[in-house]
Amino acid sequence: MPKGSIDRPCTVVLVRHGNTATTGKVLPGRAPGLHLSDRGTEQATAVAARIAGVPRPPTAVYASPLERAMETAAPIARALHLRVRTAPGLIECDFGDWTGARLSALRRRREWRSVQLTPSTFRFPRGESFSELQARCWDAVVELGARHRGQTIVAVSHADPIKAIVAAALGIPLDLFQRTVVSTCSITVLVVGEGAPLVLCVNSLAELAGLAPS
Repeated sequence: MPKGSIDRPCTVVLVRHGNTATTGKVLPGRAPGLHLSDRGTEQATAVAARIAGVPRPPTAVYASPLERAMETAAPIARALHLRVRTAPGLIECDFGDWTGARLSALRRRREWRSVQLTPSTFRFPRGESFSELQARCWDAVVELGARHRGQTIVAVSHADPIKAIVAAALGIPLDLFQRTVVSTCSITVLVVGEGAPLVLCVNSLAELAGLAPS
């Protein structure tokens, strides 16, 4: 069960970064210099408009320090008249020796089965394990929630970190986290605070005007 009870709940609007030239083709990891494509820039502008419909306007915008996340966060922050703050704990997984590899080649490796079916047992060669990824990302969400009690915040991150956060919030085994889809510039919303976390939506591409805990 995730730790981290907070006195007043914080609504965390998680956004996956927009498309890049390598999305769905390469495992970019933390390699520098990867920017949004034209499509990704359009997605970032559109998601900024969608976030304007959140019932409680966000009071802070955070992003992974990688360029594609910061570039996605920029129009969101502009729309909300805020600045982008860096959240190192929400950075992409460290894929180690697999950084920059083509997904078509990785899928042919025997280790790929472990990545998909038993990720809790897997560590990327000279990189991070999925367990470490989940622990640091969940800790980052709890810390941000504690910093912004009673507020709504935006946090721009990456697919695997967001999927791992959702699994932690739901209390499901890490080995099932690959069953969740997190599309580029989709929105996932959590409430962290008093009692158990709440997951309000995952991978949303719809409007958020009516989003609230039941």
